[in-house]
Amino acid sequence: MNYFDEAKAHFIASHQHPINQVLHHITNLLAIAAVFLLFYDWRLTLVCLVLTQVLAIGGHAFFEKNEPAFRKYPGITILASMSWSFENWFGFRPRKGARG
Repeated sequence: MNYFDEAKAHFIASHQHPINQVLHHITNLLAIAAVFLLFYDWRLTLVCLVLTQVLAIGGHAFFEKNEPAFRKYPGITILASMSWSFENWFGFRPRKGARG
């Protein structure tokens, strides 16, 4: 198992509560919106990024009762999170043994 797969497995294990999962899907949408809003008004980007952290950390504090996955896998957690959301939104599941 490569580093990304380990981080993603840890991410999935850390996000089992349905409300926390919804909050994290919202944070991923906000992160995507933040990229586009950067070209419109940087302050809206900042608001989106702050909201992502409030919702994500709040989800762990109040629903999961665990630490956010980025504590163990800093840097790559956003990619694992986005990958997880896209798989859930679009029904995509990588094949076993497929390299990414």
